[in-house]
Amino acid sequence: MTTPNKTPPGADPKQLERTGTVREIGSQAVWSLSSCKPGFGVDQLRDDNLETYWQSDGSQPHLVNIQFRRKTTVKTLCIYADYKSDESYTPSKISVRVGNNFHNLQEIRVLLFVRERERNHA
Repeated sequence: MTTPNKTPPGADPKQLERTGTVREIGSQAVWSLSSCKPGFGVDQLRDDNLETYWQSDGSQPHLVNIQFRRKTTVKTLCIYADYKSDESYTPSKISVRVGNNFHNLQEIRVLLFVRERERNHA
């Protein structure tokens, strides 16, 4: 059972947007990446095409920065990861941080992912 402020796990964000349950606000932000390979940057990360993706090209940690021009309340964050397609590029941990600028970010949530291969060998 879900609460009114929570999106059910596995819910289709596009369907939720069509029904008015959520509103996509990523276009109101400035997106930047710690690094990317040519042709695998912000545009591919945000293009709604499951065949394209962001691929980093530098040392860890790999960062996606989303900066809004003014204070913005974000209630739901949707991230699509496909282990079967991405395998070694699928994150095992995502840290969500908020703040007024890049230098005062506070971690508010850590998401840990059990990869399918790890689950099968546990």
